[in-house]
Amino acid sequence: MDAIEAARAVVAEQHPEARAAFLGGSVVTGRRTATSDLDIVVLLHGAPAPYRASLQYADWPVEMFVHTEATWHAYVERELRKRRSPLLWMCADGQLLFDTDGLGALLAAQARKLTASGPPPASAEEIDDRRYAITDLLDDLAGSNDQNERLFISTELVRRTGELALAVGGSWGGGGKWLARRLGTTAPGLSTRLHHGLQQVLGGTVEPLTAVVDDVLRQAGGRFWVGYKRAGAP
Repeated sequence: MDAIEAARAVVAEQHPEARAAFLGGSVVTGRRTATSDLDIVVLLHGAPAPYRASLQYADWPVEMFVHTEATWHAYVERELRKRRSPLLWMCADGQLLFDTDGLGALLAAQARKLTASGPPPASAEEIDDRRYAITDLLDDLAGSNDQNERLFISTELVRRTGELALAVGGSWGGGGKWLARRLGTTAPGLSTRLHHGLQQVLGGTVEPLTAVVDDVLRQAGGRFWVGYKRAGAP
């Protein structure tokens, strides 16, 4: 059973009353792998949406994201503020499996418009928060002679530096493989430099990773520690 056939079948089994459904993720792109799952967005009239669930259908692992029209908009709005919306991208780039009343086509058009417009800019406060956290990690890395500590400090630095580069570059965010993919477009070559720097840390040398992290920090205003202040919640 191919991906589209399996996706339609599992939606018919789980939610035969669905208004529309999308198949998104790597399985509908050239990046499909042997472990790609079926990322399916399902639109219902009401309960039990919203929910998400992981299940197995035939030979396919399935991630199902079930919404009503109202919750779809609410989740997208919330994710837009974070500049990272998997739901939006699954509908913008995904395959519309079926559409009983036009809702699927409407949401697909809205999703494509929003993704093309790009995310809202990162706030100055968020950038400073990221600068502060990375500066603190750089100090920890410079002061540590423990290879176990360096492993976790440096991997955290790599992730946070990539996220800062996306924020400064005005890009959509992403995690895991999507962080690497977004960086490939927004900051070509950065992932390779971070990879090399991480390898050097594991070999006992911190300077290459420190240098590439500082290059990204300079785009955001440089290291930031002294003078950082945030009010606590009341």
